[in-house]
Amino acid sequence: MQTLTEIRTLLEEWGLSPKHKLGQNFLVDHNLITKLVDASGVQTGDLVLEVGPGTGTMTEELLDRGCEVVACELDADMAGILRERLGERQNFMLIEGDCLASKHEISREVMAKLDGRVFRLVANLPYGAATPLMLALLTDVPACQGQFVTIQREVADRLMAKPGGKMYGVISVVAQLFAQVELVAKLPKECFWPQPEIASAMVSIVPRVSVADEEVGRKLFAQFCQKLFNQRRKQLGSVLKGDGALPAGFDVRVRAETLTPEGFLDLYRWHAAR
Repeated sequence: MQTLTEIRTLLEEWGLSPKHKLGQNFLVDHNLITKLVDASGVQTGDLVLEVGPGTGTMTEELLDRGCEVVACELDADMAGILRERLGERQNFMLIEGDCLASKHEISREVMAKLDGRVFRLVANLPYGAATPLMLALLTDVPACQGQFVTIQREVADRLMAKPGGKMYGVISVVAQLFAQVELVAKLPKECFWPQPEIASAMVSIVPRVSVADEEVGRKLFAQFCQKLFNQRRKQLGSVLKGDGALPAGFDVRVRAETLTPEGFLDLYRWHAAR
């Protein structure tokens, strides 16, 4: 794996420096990189999606373990470095561009490279893309067997947030209902170069089979949850008053921010069955 000195030297050779607007903070702690890859459980022959590979430090670790890597890099300069360093490796595919086609949809080019195969996301995610990417994979890409990512500590808190708190939102409901979310590690700022202003964490998000999948379209369910969270402090009786009579026994005074993930599911089933 690349050391901090090697990353600095590489960027200097290309006349580059980390771009703050793209959130380029390179994870340089080898133990933590290894810990995230270990947590993913990837083995020889497994397909991995890596978003925001930067200079390819973790990419090399994945390739050395025998994985096939589809790497998506938005920054043309970083993409140039990756092509020069890893372009000849047969199990490496590079996409230069955004991993998202929209806020709710994975890029068509990314999906084409994955080619319908099962895969895992293993990445130090660009913080701006983290939440929409994770949500899109959870709700619209059943071939994703798990997400093992470095993200903002605040986003990790949202994934595991309980009803009633300000962190609780759509990603909390969807992740907790359809996956097992676990904290892999909390990362001090010193693990990155340059040091970010915000704290980070590594998490694993492993989908689980849910009885809800037989009757619930995850993408539509997420959209329904978003509608309710858009008015999170309003009583749901008021938010849903145009949808007809509410379910028997439903407390119309409940607010979206206090409803459990299972409560959202029950309410969605009622809504979808009308």
